[in-house]
Amino acid sequence: MGSAKNKNSAERKARIEEMRRAERARERRNRILTIAASTVVVAGLVVGGVVLVQSQSDKKDEAKPDKKTSGKFVAGADGVQTWKGTLASTHVETSVKYLMEPPVGGNHHRAWMNCNGDVYTKELARENAVHSLEHGAVWVTYTSKAAKADIEALAAKVKQTPYTLMSPDEQQKDPIMLSAWGHQRTVTSASDPNVGKFFETYVQGKQTPEPGAACTNGLSE
Repeated sequence: MGSAKNKNSAERKARIEEMRRAERARERRNRILTIAASTVVVAGLVVGGVVLVQSQSDKKDEAKPDKKTSGKFVAGADGVQTWKGTLASTHVETSVKYLMEPPVGGNHHRAWMNCNGDVYTKELARENAVHSLEHGAVWVTYTSKAAKADIEALAAKVKQTPYTLMSPDEQQKDPIMLSAWGHQRTVTSASDPNVGKFFETYVQGKQTPEPGAACTNGLSE
């Protein structure tokens, strides 16, 4: 009798232990499946996020035509090209395809380039420089065809003149050009008297859409 009870007890313990082993195995399997599923979900979120960011970046980098800007340059007797038509001034997050180079207005980024006599050695994002023009700045641009002496002399003048900025621009048609909101001209050299005339007329001139707006606390190179 006692032997039978002991046998039944041993069998019950064995079954319980087997059930516990099976439960532990099931729990381990479930944990592995849960971890694997979580890894797949996280990986999917990461990949999706990267794709979304890349998509947004590509969208941002894709230049959009400034459809609200229209018109053309009209040459004045003084050699200044004046934009006749409409110049948009909406803040945008995308790059902009301007109708002129360098641009003298149009849709632009919310941030402006510092233009408190700032001289830049690299080409600027036109969308930021246009915002500086909106604040009444004159933008001096030059290509690699401009003489080194002229570049140095113009840089010295810009550094002494608030509401101006200077940078290279290999896309423009002439070696040295001066731009303000809605106005532009080519000059032959740093000693060209039209440089001084342009600065006098257009630095915070009547053409300024936002007179007195800051030329500091913006973007810098």
